[in-house]
Amino acid sequence: MSPSVQTVAARALDGETISREAANHLVSCDADELPGLCEAASRLRDRGKGRTVTFSPKVFIPLTRLCRDFCGYCTFRQSPDEAEALFLALDEVLAVAEAGKRAGCTEALFTLGERPEHRYVEAKNWLRASGYRGTLHYLREAASRVLHEVGLLPHLNPGTMSRRELASLRPVSASMGIMLENVSPRLADPGAPHHQAPSKWPRARLQAIELAGRERVAFTTGLLVGIGESRKERIDSLLAIRDLNQRHGHIQEVIIQNFRAKADTPMRSHPDASTDEMLWTVAAARLLLGERANIQVPPNLNGESYPVFLDAGINDWGGVSPVTIDYVNPEAPWPHLRALRERTEARGFQLKPRLPIYPELVTDGGRLIPLALSRPILDQADGEGFVKGGIERYA
Repeated sequence: MSPSVQTVAARALDGETISREAANHLVSCDADELPGLCEAASRLRDRGKGRTVTFSPKVFIPLTRLCRDFCGYCTFRQSPDEAEALFLALDEVLAVAEAGKRAGCTEALFTLGERPEHRYVEAKNWLRASGYRGTLHYLREAASRVLHEVGLLPHLNPGTMSRRELASLRPVSASMGIMLENVSPRLADPGAPHHQAPSKWPRARLQAIELAGRERVAFTTGLLVGIGESRKERIDSLLAIRDLNQRHGHIQEVIIQNFRAKADTPMRSHPDASTDEMLWTVAAARLLLGERANIQVPPNLNGESYPVFLDAGINDWGGVSPVTIDYVNPEAPWPHLRALRERTEARGFQLKPRLPIYPELVTDGGRLIPLALSRPILDQADGEGFVKGGIERYA
């Protein structure tokens, strides 16, 4: 590695917090230096997280695919004319959750479009006719039913929220999340991926994560790699996440997700994120966020090559479902849990299932656990905060 890149890696391994000026030296890391950068990140991960890699056994519940935003890469969103149903009915939600429970899942991942009632009168009318003030009111009811009637722990991805909305959802969710994606304002310029998606603009995303910290919500965020951003803008985004976590201590997980072009989107011809750029970003995230950070790469978005990211410092595979598809990336099937275990162990790691709230947050006295979820979470956790029964229950 060049002296500047080597110095950044050495400082991280010494436990120093890397300054913005020093972090920007990582931008110049070339292909020949990348293995050394990844090796330093892996050493840092081993020191903080050991050789345990986690995943969350989940079901994916797309409560609504209507959305007020138009992102340049999204196939999840639908208009009322395209959707089979405006919203999943509660009996459909519970049926998916029950199937997950039978398969040993512990997480119910609720993903939905951003406030569709603000764009579509059809959504507003459905919600009113069903007795709900808005999408988030319906989400609260659905999550509560899954939590109390089925016993799965909800993780909610409803988009940007006010502090009052976060407080309303907190008693029915083990954790929540919103992808920062990137702090670059360029990505909202005309023709850029977030131009017609105001909720994706950096100020809105950063405020949402800040408010979640004030409400003591165990929170997931992350970067979307390869949508036109530069390496420096990824560094800026990682540092913004670090700053938020230093203020509130609530960011339990950072996802490094690779862009994959999809047909029938404005970005269908945009190149996919390369493996080298993903490795660089993962390693940079580990060095900047530190040894105790939980850093994830989704295995289903990386084909057969996904184990390579273990060599760059990740310690988590995210939610993996034995029951439902990835509705955001339907072309990318989850790896079978047996294969995930075998390929993780082949790299010298132990695979363990976790709850939607990370083990260390289960065992630290429950600072980020809502009182209403304390018993449901502890009932499903072992003494170390992982899922009771371990990986063997999914053999």
